[in-house]
Amino acid sequence: MSRLLALLLGVALSGGLRAQAPQPIFDAHLHYSHDAWENLPPDKAVALLRQAGLKRALVSSSSDDGTQMLYEAAPDLVLPSLRPYRRRGEIGSWVRDDSIVAHLEDRLARYRYVAIGEYHVYGADADLPVVRRVVQLAKEHGLFLHSHSDADAIERQFRQDPQARILWAHSGFERPEEVRAMLRKHPNLWCDLAFRSDQARGGAVDPAWREAFLEFPDRFLVGTDTFTPERWHYVTEHARWSREWLADLPPSVAEQIAWKNGERLFAGWRPAQKP
Repeated sequence: MSRLLALLLGVALSGGLRAQAPQPIFDAHLHYSHDAWENLPPDKAVALLRQAGLKRALVSSSSDDGTQMLYEAAPDLVLPSLRPYRRRGEIGSWVRDDSIVAHLEDRLARYRYVAIGEYHVYGADADLPVVRRVVQLAKEHGLFLHSHSDADAIERQFRQDPQARILWAHSGFERPEEVRAMLRKHPNLWCDLAFRSDQARGGAVDPAWREAFLEFPDRFLVGTDTFTPERWHYVTEHARWSREWLADLPPSVAEQIAWKNGERLFAGWRPAQKP
């Protein structure tokens, strides 16, 4: 084989490898809570995220110290979100705990974030004073709200601030028809697909979800939801599975859901410059 032919073959092969590079993933739902960082140090957690091919990751934790450690380890990768919970046991009690407000105000004064959440609130609890203050803090600081809620609580938060930007965790665990109705009603609502195995089976997108994705290709994001330490070991597998079912959608739609929507929503974020 001549040297010229060998060179041309090498260029062709390298181009083929680039063409087959895995789809980047923007993971919009990760937690790095205390029981995760105790067994998975920040450097190893970051290595897992990079191994999975994540372009960016929206991370919150209980307590917020986990988010700060992971952000410090990978400011180019981690988008910090402020969770109200100081410990796991506050998931159900935080909406009636006035001390949560002081905690959030303190963290917002000390650190930079792109969102408040993920937090859990349902129905009329969204109108409680603590939750109202969360909505107001997001407005004051220009942050997204990452809300694990039913449709009623989402509606109530939008009534408090019609200009709020809400990322609906798990798409509310609602049927795709209901999700579409909410997206039609609220232009500032986006949905993550964390823990929604119903959108695809065997690599094929469910027909009802396909209609939702085609109608609103710019309003969905994928997410792993590492709500327990063990879930961290599924980040790579979840990214692989996401690429598999996304490949059943038109390429332009798949790209938006995989990573472009997340990049667009948080395009204004720049990591703090170290002194």
